[in-house]
Amino acid sequence: MPFEFERQKIADVILVKPKVFGDNRGFFMESYKRSEFVKNGIDVEFVQDNHSKSSAHVLRGLHYQEAPFGQAKLVRCSRGRIYDVAVDIRIGSETFGKYVKVELSEDNKHMLYIPDGFAHGFVVLSDGAELLYKTSNEYAPQADRGIRWDDKDINIDWDIDFEPVLSDKDMSQPLLREVFSL
Repeated sequence: MPFEFERQKIADVILVKPKVFGDNRGFFMESYKRSEFVKNGIDVEFVQDNHSKSSAHVLRGLHYQEAPFGQAKLVRCSRGRIYDVAVDIRIGSETFGKYVKVELSEDNKHMLYIPDGFAHGFVVLSDGAELLYKTSNEYAPQADRGIRWDDKDINIDWDIDFEPVLSDKDMSQPLLREVFSL
């Protein structure tokens, strides 16, 4: 099997570990194989690929698209190292407001599958990072939403010892309780 699929503490979020074949020339790996993903519970049609580049200490998020434009994502860090975070914002979910955090890097080559109904963010732990990610819905600017990265109700342990670099947009995102009646 070219992948290992590890369900996280929120079972719908899945860490995907590809099998990497490496030697003195470099490496080869499959980064996506629909039949394997479907067999392991990820039956999603991806329709858009994105490439993001960020400098050291950049924190992006927490972003999501409002229904009916919600996006499932398959995220991988092709250069550098990040903490990737997925926050459950599915109304009525037993894990609403809870999060999963994993390290993704060019070295471990892991990927994180984040289903629709989650806000997504990451912080760069290296000198810079590049992310490649697939989405199940195209970007819809009219549905673009976010939640504060430092929301006390979510209480994400970003595990950083630096002040993150944020966009003006991310600094002014609403709190979870301002978006959803808590």
